Amino acid sequence: MYEISIKTKEEIKIMRAGGKIAARVLENLKKVIKPGMTIKELDTLAEKEILKAGGIPSFKNHHKYPATTCISVNEEVVHGIPTNRIIKKGDLVGLDLGVYYRGYHSDTAITIGVGKITPEARKLRDVTEKALQRGIKAIKPELHLGDIQEIVQKTIENAGFGVIRDLSGHGIGKKLQESPSIPNFGKSGSGPVLKEGMTLAIEPMVSAGDWHVNVLKDGWTVVTADGSLAAHFEHTIAVTKNGAEILTKL
Repeated sequence: MYEISIKTKEEIKIMRAGGKIAARVLENLKKVIKPGMTIKELDTLAEKEILKAGGIPSFKNHHKYPATTCISVNEEVVHGIPTNRIIKKGDLVGLDLGVYYRGYHSDTAITIGVGKITPEARKLRDVTEKALQRGIKAIKPELHLGDIQEIVQKTIENAGFGVIRDLSGHGIGKKLQESPSIPNFGKSGSGPVLKEGMTLAIEPMVSAGDWHVNVLKDGWTVVTADGSLAAHFEHTIAVTKNGAEILTKL
C-alpha cells in the first residue's frame, strides 16, 4: 500500500510560496553562471539568497550532505558536491536545489549550457526538459502514476536517449522525500492513482548514452557509467482538480 500524504489548500499555499523562493534562486543562478566561476561560488550565492528570503536550504545536512545545492557537470547526473572546480565554456551544468519554508520543502532543477554547447548536448537538454513538461501536462486526478511515467519514458527513449533507472522522483512536503517513488519509466495503468492534494517532485534524469550509473568516491556524485553526457530537470507540483500546478515557478 502507498501512503501518500494529501495536502490541504493552506499547506499547498505554503509550498507555493517556498517554491517561488526556489524558482527565483535558480533563475538568478542561471543568470550569473559563466566560464571562470567556480561551482562553490554558485552554491554560496544560492545559500545566501535562500536565507535572505526566509527559507532554509533543504539539502544541507540532509543525510549529511555538505552543501546547499547539487551542481552536476557533463557526465555527472545528480548530487554533484560544489567544489572549486572551474566552470568552462561548453559545459552542461545541472543546478538542483531545495527550499524548506514554514515547515515544507520544495525541490527544483534545471540543466543549462555554458556558452556554446554541442548539438548533442543541446538536444539532450531540450528533450529532458520536454519530458518533464509532457509529464506534468498529463497529470490529473484519477490517472495512474504509471501513465505519467510512461509518457516521460517514451519522450526520452523516442529521442534516442537513456532513462536513468537507478534514480527517481518522489513525493514531497513536510519531508524532502516522501512516498511515492516516481521512476522515469513505467507502464500505463500501473502504480498509485493520483488524487487532488498530492504534491510530487517530478524529475527526469537522462543520459546521452547508456542508462547505467556509478557513484564517485565522495559518496554522492552520480555519473554515467559510460561517460556520456547527462541532463536533469525537476519541478515540484501539486495535483489539482484541473491538472497539475507547478509550485516551483515564478
